[in-house]
Amino acid sequence: MAEEVLISSSGKMSSNLTTSLLAVAFLTSFGSSMLYGYNLAVVNSPAIYIKDFYNRTVVRRNGTALTGEALTLMYSLTVSVFAIGGLLGSLMVGLLVTRFGRKGTIVNTTVLVFIAGTLMGFSRICGSPEMIIFGRFVTGIHSGISLSVVPMYLGEIAPKNLRGFLGLMPSIFICVGVFAAQILGLHELLGKEEHWPLFLSLVVVPTFIQLMLLPWFPESPRYLLIEKHNIHATITALKWYRHKVNIQAEIEEMQEEQRSLSSVETVSVWRLLLDDSVRMQVLSVVLINIGMQLSGIDAIWFYTNDIFANAGIPVPEIQYTTVGTGAIEIVAGLIGCFTIEKLGRRPLMIGGFSMMGVCCAGITLALLLQSRLSFMRYISVGCVVGIIAGFCIGPAGVPFLITAELFKQSHRPAAYTVGGSLNWMSNFAVGFVFPFLQRSAGAYCYLVFAIVCFAVAIYVHLVIPETKNKTFVEISRMFAKKEAIPETQGLAQVDQLKLRKMNGYGTLENGSLDFDSSSSVP
Repeated sequence: MAEEVLISSSGKMSSNLTTSLLAVAFLTSFGSSMLYGYNLAVVNSPAIYIKDFYNRTVVRRNGTALTGEALTLMYSLTVSVFAIGGLLGSLMVGLLVTRFGRKGTIVNTTVLVFIAGTLMGFSRICGSPEMIIFGRFVTGIHSGISLSVVPMYLGEIAPKNLRGFLGLMPSIFICVGVFAAQILGLHELLGKEEHWPLFLSLVVVPTFIQLMLLPWFPESPRYLLIEKHNIHATITALKWYRHKVNIQAEIEEMQEEQRSLSSVETVSVWRLLLDDSVRMQVLSVVLINIGMQLSGIDAIWFYTNDIFANAGIPVPEIQYTTVGTGAIEIVAGLIGCFTIEKLGRRPLMIGGFSMMGVCCAGITLALLLQSRLSFMRYISVGCVVGIIAGFCIGPAGVPFLITAELFKQSHRPAAYTVGGSLNWMSNFAVGFVFPFLQRSAGAYCYLVFAIVCFAVAIYVHLVIPETKNKTFVEISRMFAKKEAIPETQGLAQVDQLKLRKMNGYGTLENGSLDFDSSSSVP
């Protein structure tokens, strides 16, 4: 049963987690965010079978087999096209959330998953490698959209003291997705040749569950009030998510944000980049999103098996060791999720990036010395685990949450478009450049990642303020220039704000609303 959300005498709300909030966070993360993690890892286990299918198909079509280089290129395209789709999806976020809303975008884009699952599931029957490649591309588009929209939606429906907890749930489910792909990819389950089409197409199951249940929940109250000016829908949504509570104070906070905006129209990416008043916020989003990928986490994930093999772990046992790292990811993500509201955003990011930096430097040292000191091989394994744990505690999810918190309603979609596109471009760049970097720099290539991690940690410490338990307007004021007089004047009149219906909805009696604390939405 949902617990009450109380308003203290000082006017500040201390909110408890309600059943509706938890259900929405679970559904959106399970049906969208988890698929990103699943699709990252799903191609690892059946790689040999997919390559064999490609080769046999080309022999049947042309009479000659693929060369080794052509087969490698074809499979590399299968893996990397996911990131290309993700980049395209991230560029569509601003347009989609403005037109369909936050929840509406999540629901409407489920069609992409069903298309992709169908293509990949029937690819072997149809004898078409192109169906696998295009299916991966379509799942990438869905992941590019959901990686930005899900944190945006959860950040807007959550009360300010639960934004961190709910905002990190998607990152936990990303780890769950990776772990699920690792478990199902074991030879005892779906890691056999006859099962790989089913393995690839299982993404439709969580999305189907999401599609059956999520439409019953309301849209983001902030979107309904600030962008759609629908006071009735806003009240309904807030009473659904807050349950037994007087919601006037929260609506007044939303109106405070709306009044501080020069326009309720959503700004474009170009206008966002040219807006001097949010220059530091944009720079912060750019650096933490690039830093999240250039930290080397993708390179570590890609070469985990090689590092474990160098540590002397028997080849048949490496897959089980890799599953163990997946379990560590989930535990680290849960630690971050349950401590963020106590510790704050900054400590998790600074601590996570610093831990990754130390462990990247440790891998360099271990690789250089393991030929002379045998125990260094196990140090390298420990550093791999440390990098993964450090990433999942903070850098995996906090940047998406921070992107929502640093911007007001009018700027948020464009900010997610910028952050998401840079995230995917950096992801692709690391995957493309790392093999060449490793070939030229050897063990020292990990020092590049260490420098990036320490640099981001220092930037967060010096520039980004703590946003825990602060409203979006209060966070904006931290970055606002001193000459932003209209916003300051608007904020000085908080106590005078009255709840009114806007844009033709009329004015409420006495200019305010009082709600029966026992009332609730059925």
